[in-house]
Amino acid sequence: MFSLKNKKAVITGAGSGIGKAIAVLFAKQGVEVHIIELSAESAKSSVDEIKANGGKVFSHACNVANQKEVIKTLEEIGAHDILINNAGIAHIGKADTTSEDDFDRIVNVNVKGVYNCLFASIPLMKQNGGGVIVNMASVAAWVGIPERFAYSMAKGAVAAMTLSVAKDYVNENIRCNSISPGRVHTPFVDGFLQKNYPGKETEMFEKLSKTQPIGRMAEPEEVAALALYLCSNEASFITGTDYPIDGGFLKLNT
Repeated sequence: MFSLKNKKAVITGAGSGIGKAIAVLFAKQGVEVHIIELSAESAKSSVDEIKANGGKVFSHACNVANQKEVIKTLEEIGAHDILINNAGIAHIGKADTTSEDDFDRIVNVNVKGVYNCLFASIPLMKQNGGGVIVNMASVAAWVGIPERFAYSMAKGAVAAMTLSVAKDYVNENIRCNSISPGRVHTPFVDGFLQKNYPGKETEMFEKLSKTQPIGRMAEPEEVAALALYLCSNEASFITGTDYPIDGGFLKLNT
């Protein structure tokens, strides 16, 4: 079960965190992995780990916010079976404390970046007889999270794009779903705590962990396992759906 042997996957933002976990797991399941990162250096850790495990992997330096770069990169990769829109950036701020520059930066990467990859990937999937798309949304798309105005807006757009793509291409054998993680223990979280709570990292980590009713953050590998299922033949009847993986955050918090 859950074999993706002889499949080709494009995974954005796979240099670390959730994207890296997806790339590593997919490679283990037989996928030819194509990592899109801002630079080859950003992808090196993932590439080295996959190669060390005998997987097949290629990295491509590309800014997902630049449509010309994305089209060129996807054309070089060619026909593929899977697209994982994972690249994204975070931002802390309310509506009146988010600068125009920061708002534009979030839109360009988290919204336009997803659109650009869809724009370039879908024609190739249609030529290839179909494919599977997984977009990384967030619990922030579905509930009000303090001081996440622009980030929540962007992830809401990702969820809406997922539904539109699923509807528009259901008759062309293209499935599209999204995943909405809660808090996930990634290098970003560790860096955020070191920067904003020096000397209190452990205390704040525990506090953030307990915002999930299950009492901890997710591990990137747990999100990767869900992505694997959604891209597998076992999930062939699933499209147009968002999957929270949040330790009960959306339904159990009161």
